[in-house]
Amino acid sequence: MANFEGLLHFNIRCSEDDLPAIEKFYGDILGLKKGFRPNFMFNGIWLYENENPILHVSARFPKGSTVKDTHNGSFDHIAFKATGAVEFRKNLKKLGVEFEEQNIEDAGYQVFLYDPVGTKLEFNFLKEQVPDAVPLGTTAPTNLR
Repeated sequence: MANFEGLLHFNIRCSEDDLPAIEKFYGDILGLKKGFRPNFMFNGIWLYENENPILHVSARFPKGSTVKDTHNGSFDHIAFKATGAVEFRKNLKKLGVEFEEQNIEDAGYQVFLYDPVGTKLEFNFLKEQVPDAVPLGTTAPTNLR
């Protein structure tokens, strides 16, 4: 039996025209940097966190085919464990990135947002308080649909 050792990367698909927006978004939000990518038979980019290519972006959809406002697949979201909620929230506001918040007892402060091709991202700030955020007991609208 093989041993599970952790997450290696996640892969999202987009059109070639979406690649610059994806690179900028994940660079601005997570600090990921474009790096080496093997020469596959389709275009794309790999985005790195330090030496790890954690986000693979495959440009395999035709232009205009990505549905950004309707969820119709089995994949729902990617969740990150994070720290620095106050600074993260300030940065999203500075960048003009739309986001939703929730603050659930025993789950902590959470931020939800969508990347340029509609991938939902969840950021979990365990045991952190954000004074000007939503009050305890608030559920993000994205989790009610």
